[in-house]
Amino acid sequence: MDYQQTLDWMFSRLPMYQRIGKAAYKADLFTTIDLLDKLGNPQERFKAIHVAGTNGKGSVCHLLASILQEAGYKTGLYTSPHLKDFRERIRINGEMISEKKVVDFIEKNKPLFEEVKPSFFEMTVAMAFEYFANEQVDFAVLETGMGGRLDSTNISAPILTVITNIGYDHLHFLGDTIEKIAGEKAGIIKKGIPLVVGKKQEEARQVFEKIASDKNVPVFYADEHFDLKEIHTTERKKRIFDVWDEKGLFMEHLESPLLANYQKDNLKTVFQSIRIFNELNDEPIDKETIRSGISDVLENTGLQGRWQIIGTFPLTICDTAHNPEGIQAIVDQIYELSFKHLHFVFGMVNDKDPQSILYLLPKNATYYFCKPDIPRGMDADELKQHAFKAGLRGESYNSVTLAFNSAINNAGSNDLVFVGGSTFVVAEVI
Repeated sequence: MDYQQTLDWMFSRLPMYQRIGKAAYKADLFTTIDLLDKLGNPQERFKAIHVAGTNGKGSVCHLLASILQEAGYKTGLYTSPHLKDFRERIRINGEMISEKKVVDFIEKNKPLFEEVKPSFFEMTVAMAFEYFANEQVDFAVLETGMGGRLDSTNISAPILTVITNIGYDHLHFLGDTIEKIAGEKAGIIKKGIPLVVGKKQEEARQVFEKIASDKNVPVFYADEHFDLKEIHTTERKKRIFDVWDEKGLFMEHLESPLLANYQKDNLKTVFQSIRIFNELNDEPIDKETIRSGISDVLENTGLQGRWQIIGTFPLTICDTAHNPEGIQAIVDQIYELSFKHLHFVFGMVNDKDPQSILYLLPKNATYYFCKPDIPRGMDADELKQHAFKAGLRGESYNSVTLAFNSAINNAGSNDLVFVGGSTFVVAEVI
């Protein structure tokens, strides 16, 4: 099989949560454990930083990987989902796994897959772990797919665990309260391994500290140790901060290409994570390396889809936020911008509660409702009906591309076009 045939086989033969939803979810790790055991437990051959959380975990993973790369470490990065190319999920020093490596892994292990019957995600995690082990990475930064306790990445050997924050997402799987969701995320906590938590939230704190105490784990809340004060600039493609810690000014004039307001919390999490990493490591990473890792994160890791400017006249921005907390953050930032009229290209997947998100969206906008090109996508006409009940007005379109092109054509040069609601909608316009 060539690369495309291999991908077609993976997508058609194996359940994939991102495409079909609940049917692909497994409520245990038995298959992952069995699969990795038959592959020789490659996860035991590299050190990992394991990151979970409702929002921000992808950005935190990319930032940590970029800093480790700048420090001279051979760094693996596993994230999900991908936007354009499956290989985005598995990188070493920013370079995607080769098509040949993907094909070779599948062909070599096809009999094993027929026997064990892993999900798409389980198989992809196994591919990443074997690749990182064979390439002898110094460290791998691993993003959980969903939750933590039952996530396939949880069969790893971390030196540090990170939980960014807790919000309401994947309620059918993780529970319908902050405490229940925190319990699932806290499943990545390992005995004796330090835990960094990005944001101290009272309901989640009690869960984390109980589990951490039982496992003799120190807990460090990033927002108690670091703060960022923005320095205003006319630059559109970067933000500048002074970084403060308990002792005073920690870093002056930090330049970040990550433009979303929510990235301030992610940067705090990264600073605290690197501080704990330095305490565990024989060769601490210095401040200038941290600085360059953050400023060069886009080039180093290929991070996309986070408050990303993809056009200027009209100003066109996309963001992968897709749960209530994430959507609220981007809506708040939209209100900070100066524009004549908002054109919002919007699509969702059908296992989200549309009302919990649609009521957060600006009423004074023109909407272009569309269905992402996956089986899980919510029908555009159905989405339009939900939106009408929430007081939103617009038309439904047969594709994301048609919706996007219509928005661009209708927008004046001083208008704003925003694309969001789903990772998969953003993937089709980038």
